[in-house]
Amino acid sequence: MTKTALMMIASASVLFAQPALDNNNQPRKGMVIMTKTQGTSPMMRGQGMNANRMMNQKNMMKRKTANMKMNSPFLIKHGLPHLTKMIMPYMNDPAFNLTAEQKEKLAKVRATTMSAIMEAKPKVMVLRKEIVNASSAGVSAEELKDKVAKLALLQAASTMTHLKCIESTKAILTKDQLYFLFANKNKKMNHGKKGMMGNKTMMGNRCKGMGQTRMMNNCKCRMNNK
Repeated sequence: MTKTALMMIASASVLFAQPALDNNNQPRKGMVIMTKTQGTSPMMRGQGMNANRMMNQKNMMKRKTANMKMNSPFLIKHGLPHLTKMIMPYMNDPAFNLTAEQKEKLAKVRATTMSAIMEAKPKVMVLRKEIVNASSAGVSAEELKDKVAKLALLQAASTMTHLKCIESTKAILTKDQLYFLFANKNKKMNHGKKGMMGNKTMMGNRCKGMGQTRMMNNCKCRMNNK
C-alpha cells in the first residue's frame, strides 16, 4: 500500500470515530443521545426512588422520636412500660378476660396518673425551653441552677407517678393477664418489623418487574422496527 492510501484510511477512521455533528457543533437530526437518566435501567431508577422514600420515612421517625423525648416529663424515658395505655385495646377482649371490678380499678388508676402527668408536662416543657434559651443567650450556669433544680423535681415527681401507676396496675391484674399483655406487645413489635421488611421486598420486586416489562417492550419495538 502507498503512503497516500494509508493516510486516507487513517483520516476516514478518525471521521467515523467522532460523533455526527452539524456545523454548529450540534447533533445531526435523527442521532440518538443517551442522557444520564436514559442510560440508567428502570429497575435501578425504581430501587433508587424506593431507597430515598425509605430514608425519608426513617428521618421522619427519628424527628418524631426526638420530639417525644424533648416533650417527655419523665426522668426515665425508656424501659418503663406504660401499662394502662397498653391495656386500652384489650379492655373488652375475652382473651384478656378483665372483670368489671378490674375495669373500674384500672380506669381510676389511669385517670389519676393522666391527671398528674398532664399537669406536670406543660410546666416541664416551659421550664426546659426557658433554660435552653437562657443558656443560648449567655446566661451563666450558676444563674440557671435554681431552674434546673426545679425541672429535676418536676421530672422526678412525674417519674414517681409513673412507677406508682405500674405498681398499682400490676396489683390489679393476674399473672396470666400480665403475661398476655407483654406477649401481645412483643407480637406487635415483631409484626411491625416484618411488615417493614415485607414492604421493602414488595417494592423491590415491583420495581424489578417494571424494569423487566420495559426491557421486554423495548425488545419488541426493536424487533418490529427490523
